[in-house]
Amino acid sequence: MYGSRVHEAVIQSRDKESGITIHFVNEKYDEGNIIFQAKCEVLPDDTPDTLAQRIHQLEYKHYPEVIEKVIKGLKD
Repeated sequence: MYGSRVHEAVIQSRDKESGITIHFVNEKYDEGNIIFQAKCEVLPDDTPDTLAQRIHQLEYKHYPEVIEKVIKGLKD
């Protein structure tokens, strides 16, 4: 499951939180070692689009930081 379907499922299941997981990629889908996770609140009036906007903000903030740390770790 990906894209707006994830956000629809989170809202339909009345989850209180959603978020992002940044992980290494391996030969199995979504099973690589986790590097970083961040979460945000799911608001009572959220739509898939409003939740997606907050998820994107987490991605915009954390992906560059995490990528830089991984690259620096590989160089050390």
